[in-house]
Amino acid sequence: MFRLSDKGEMIRQMFGAIAPRYDVLNRLLSFGVDRRWRKKAVRLLKFREGSRVLDVATGTGDVALEIARRTPQSVKITGVDFCREMVELGVDKAAQSPYAGRIDFKVAPCEDLPFASNTFDSITIAFGIRNVVDRQLGLAEMWRVLRPGGRIIILEFSTPRAALFRQIYHLYFRRLLPVAGGLLSRYSAYRYLPDSVLEFPSHEEFSGMMSAAGFRNIHLHELTFGIATIYVGEKD
Repeated sequence: MFRLSDKGEMIRQMFGAIAPRYDVLNRLLSFGVDRRWRKKAVRLLKFREGSRVLDVATGTGDVALEIARRTPQSVKITGVDFCREMVELGVDKAAQSPYAGRIDFKVAPCEDLPFASNTFDSITIAFGIRNVVDRQLGLAEMWRVLRPGGRIIILEFSTPRAALFRQIYHLYFRRLLPVAGGLLSRYSAYRYLPDSVLEFPSHEEFSGMMSAAGFRNIHLHELTFGIATIYVGEKD
């Protein structure tokens, strides 16, 4: 059985503590643009009638629900997250939606996915890969459970390339966001967010990690001046 590292356990507990206000804070602190980013990522899904889609680091299920909205009734979605408190909120949201029969949830880390190899036609992970302590293992696990010919879509924050916009971005992320988040939730959680984004690998480095995990045809889409990036890869 996979055991989280001390850092992984700290991250899990942090998300558990902010779970009740996570959705509201996301909307406020991103000015609602996170919804648009998620929709763009979901549009890149690869599926057919009867497909199975996996949403890793599903949190409270926003991406899983968006996938259900945009796919046929026969497509089944599974959301998985290492934070039980987040998953419980996702279960409640899905149960109150028109897609209750199509979405199921499991509690597990990205590094140890409880699924057979070659199970899913598409895998999504939105704003979650930076919280995976062993990212290379997490990518390898997602490759393992993806079917040959399947597609992975990774949406993650990134650092803008343009110098002026990067300075504004850093000011907001390092100074304003932790204070705003701290007023409504835990300051430490929103201090962690900019730190985790700024230490995330460059586009080239992360694309290389995807390639090392076995993904091919890797390409990326920068969003909103490079604040976020969608990485797309496929399994031969």
